Amino acid sequence: MRLWLTATLIAGTLTTPAHAQAAGPSGRQADSTAASGGPGRPALGGSERRAGVAAAHRHPAHPGEPGRQAGSAGPGESGRQSGSAAVSGESGRQADFAAAAREYGVPVSVLLGVSYLESRWDFNGGSPSTAGGYGPMHLVDAFPADAMGSLIGDALGDARGDDSRPLPGTAAMAPAPSAARLAAPPVTLPEAGRLIGADLALVRSDPATNIRAGAALLASYQRRPSADPADWYEAVARYSGSEDEAAAHGFADEVFAVMREGVERRTDDGFLVRLDPVAGLPSPASGAPGLPGPTSGAPDLPGPASGAADLPGPASGASSLPEPASAADLPESASGEDTESTTQFDPDPSPLEDETDTDADYPDYTDYMDYSNDPDFPDYPDHWRDPEEEQPRQNVEKTGDGGHVECPASLACEWMPAPHRRFGKKHHRDYGNHDHLSRARTVDYIIIHDTEGGYQGIPSLIRNPKYVSWHYTIRSRDGHVAQHVRTNDIAWHAGNWDFNTRSIGIEHEGYLAKAGTWYTEAMYRSSARLVRYLAHKYDIPLDRAHILGHDNVPGTTPKTVAGMHDDPGPYWDWEHYFELLNRPLKGAKNGDSIMIRPSYDKNRPRFTGCVSRKPGKACPRHGASTVWLHKQPSESAPLVDDPGKHPGRPSTYSVYDHGARASTGQRYAVADRQGDWTAIWYLGQKAWFHNPPANPTAVPARGPLITPRRPGTRVYGRAYPERSAYKLASYQPLIPLQYKIGPGQQYAVGDTVTGSYYAAGAFSPSRHVTTTGRLRYYQIQLGHRVMFVMAKDVRLIR
Repeated sequence: MRLWLTATLIAGTLTTPAHAQAAGPSGRQADSTAASGGPGRPALGGSERRAGVAAAHRHPAHPGEPGRQAGSAGPGESGRQSGSAAVSGESGRQADFAAAAREYGVPVSVLLGVSYLESRWDFNGGSPSTAGGYGPMHLVDAFPADAMGSLIGDALGDARGDDSRPLPGTAAMAPAPSAARLAAPPVTLPEAGRLIGADLALVRSDPATNIRAGAALLASYQRRPSADPADWYEAVARYSGSEDEAAAHGFADEVFAVMREGVERRTDDGFLVRLDPVAGLPSPASGAPGLPGPTSGAPDLPGPASGAADLPGPASGASSLPEPASAADLPESASGEDTESTTQFDPDPSPLEDETDTDADYPDYTDYMDYSNDPDFPDYPDHWRDPEEEQPRQNVEKTGDGGHVECPASLACEWMPAPHRRFGKKHHRDYGNHDHLSRARTVDYIIIHDTEGGYQGIPSLIRNPKYVSWHYTIRSRDGHVAQHVRTNDIAWHAGNWDFNTRSIGIEHEGYLAKAGTWYTEAMYRSSARLVRYLAHKYDIPLDRAHILGHDNVPGTTPKTVAGMHDDPGPYWDWEHYFELLNRPLKGAKNGDSIMIRPSYDKNRPRFTGCVSRKPGKACPRHGASTVWLHKQPSESAPLVDDPGKHPGRPSTYSVYDHGARASTGQRYAVADRQGDWTAIWYLGQKAWFHNPPANPTAVPARGPLITPRRPGTRVYGRAYPERSAYKLASYQPLIPLQYKIGPGQQYAVGDTVTGSYYAAGAFSPSRHVTTTGRLRYYQIQLGHRVMFVMAKDVRLIR
């Protein structure tokens, strides 16, 4: 530890060292951190300062209260004042950050930037993250027992979702303690508490103490004292806790990007905090959104400042409808079949295909195991592809075994492969845990999941060939990305085979029912950058008809609807996510429909069920991306029914029950209006939500709609072809779901689809069969989930 910090900690106060007050490099002046009257004034003593902060903590600003605790410069200060705050304008959490920055000589913009990437300045009710991190500074304590999780949430149920080959349930056990220790993040809370002489329970439970401890820890990582934010890059990288240098620098790049951009938000406990933009910071080593691109690898996507329309899809409330181009293109025949049906074997893969282990007697692992050192399951490269024909990789992994990953070059990504292995005696069907393709596939969706467990278990779980699979995992504490399955291959993640064949699945470390605690800004930003890259690569529209939550994927048949997954849930901040995607969810003039868009921080609806042992207990009030839907325009009216989610029973306010909810970014047709209430068409009924003009929870939107031609029009969870199209593969019945819609109702259209089915019931992709029919479907926003209607059954309204 540096002598200047040691002296500070012993004395209990800090007079900023003279050399730390000096201006930074030419053209950049230091952050102002003096309490008042300019540089050099001693900070308040620890006990005196804590008393003032404690009083502010007891009386936070109420969400929605006008005014803000500004971060403006004090009298006589000049130059770059980014993130600085005068005492006269400080209160609450803004004051906590400013005081801690003064006390430990950390530029306040750096302290605010680090905390924003870790927690978005939230307290999260004092609960730990999946990495064991506490408070606004995400100080990591002993690894929590429940953070490992014995299963990723998507392992529960049939993640493959293919009726022709049901996926057996996967038994799993927690990874071995030694593996957990290796994967666990560094413990920082005890050291941070020691640096400030505070009881560790107080560091966990009091936000002001947590911020002080985090500031002291960050200062201990700094090589030399400096008031110039640019000099703190390496200390910020170390604070990430990442052992991998590229991942640590990626975290630091994101912190500095936040400092450049500036940000203001109200925290989960009601404090308004602001970080003013910091001008003149150097370009990051690995790039950042809206900043100069990376120095090597594939170019990152242009940011918003470039003005480039780098991604497909609308920039407002309109929805993309690639085809048909006009209503005249729709089929009018009774069959609705307007294209040729085709059936074909997929082309043979590389001649390197190994058929010699067809009957290999692999052990029948029914319990979870760590396969990383198992000689029966070596991590050999993808041998189904001809290297001459392989698509060029856009980025080389920064960690791991030297393989390639598909990521923008500005992200630190790791190749952590899922196995494509035989494990049983059945000739071709006992294999896992995903399907290779020997041709390029079409990708229509990116599906957002949460893990319902900690990142620490991922490296071992993903290597189980009897487990489920997904394409990427993003770590909460620093936004680190691991890729497991090539994007051209089919992972088993969505619970619906039709969606699996046309989607990329991204797991995010966290839990649905812990009030957004785990959805850190670092994870949001890495995820958004990855999704931008993938959407650009596969020409996926950036809208809520194509960027789906797992809770938006429909069931395949009536019996599977109730068991479909609910992640990432109401606490995922879709509005913020689309801002990071550079596709903000904007309203449209003269809209013919509406888009749900409550203010996340101000919208704090009622939920129950966050504590599994007390399902009826109210969840802590927290920002959310959903609105409740009622049978009548009144808060006291019952919620609308969902006969698929809970047949014969009413909807509930459970955080796991989306049967009467609409989510940010989803577009619906307006059914009625009455006072401050708006009704939408939802699951075949009018559904009312509170939408007052003074505080709207929806905005006008434009896009195509459909209306049924006749009563009892059926909807489907899969867009499969007609029976006559099947020549080589087994016929997949067209099974309608429980829901029916009728004339007079209208539903928003997100896409048109030609029925197809990819039969992949064999280990070798050369045995796979693609069947494409002539039956056309519209993808519609029927309820909280998207579903399909046959084009012949409805009329398109543009």
